[in-house]
Amino acid sequence: MNHRYDFVYLFDCKDGNPNGDPDAANSPRIDPQDMHGLVSDVCLKRKIRNFVLLAKNAQPPFDIFVQQGSVLNDKILEGHKAVGNDVDGKKKTADRKQVQSARAEMCKRYFDVRTFGAVMSTGANAGQVRGPVQLSFSRSIDPILPLDLSITRMAVTEAKEADSPNQTMGRKNLIPYGLYRCHGFISAHLATETGFSEDDLKLLWDALTQMFDHDRSASRGTMAPQKLIVFKHQTALGNAPAHKLFERVAIGRPKDAAPARNFADYQPHLKINRDDLPAGIELLEIL
Repeated sequence: MNHRYDFVYLFDCKDGNPNGDPDAANSPRIDPQDMHGLVSDVCLKRKIRNFVLLAKNAQPPFDIFVQQGSVLNDKILEGHKAVGNDVDGKKKTADRKQVQSARAEMCKRYFDVRTFGAVMSTGANAGQVRGPVQLSFSRSIDPILPLDLSITRMAVTEAKEADSPNQTMGRKNLIPYGLYRCHGFISAHLATETGFSEDDLKLLWDALTQMFDHDRSASRGTMAPQKLIVFKHQTALGNAPAHKLFERVAIGRPKDAAPARNFADYQPHLKINRDDLPAGIELLEIL
């Protein structure tokens, strides 16, 4: 990796809940001051991890460290054993040299460790990794309308409830529509430290363009990627400030416009300034 990358990622959600807040009865995340919707970076990273698991079948060097049901300390210990370190995570703790070797092995083995980084200082201790790929919280272009709808269930859980005239009631949270914008950053220097490669980069782009197709559920409605606009720098340090490059991608709608219900409502108002790019900057439209 000899190039820095910054990118703008647009995705939308129709008649679903893109990222529920467990501390708010799983309602869609919002900024309470302006009612814009939010999607956490962790939410998108989970979808990327799941796509890589499907695409690479959990085989090194594309295995996933953080996945459902995995015992992280066991995986850290496996990393130590793979490089011949005599530690057990309990009585035999790793010294600095052993931590470094295990850290390198974990980066080599797990896609998400060398991509997003990880805290692996528990158990046998493989240190910490600062990942080259970082994502911002995603924010909706316009305010969203969180809905809390009632649903019913015809079946019952116990025989004694079978003759009851009342149906079981439940709740479902969703938004009619929201278009979200996420900013991403890829550091060439951190990529060198973790071993994040051009093959990993291609897999990341593939995940961002395909991951929603493998993450369907009734609660999430219809989610889809709409745009992936990448600014490629010719140097590792970069050739222009990221925030100035992001300003070249503008999207919005007139204030008196009817509420948006599809990406087509935004598409005429999406402006990408390709003119007079700073020296050393290449603009790529991957999606």
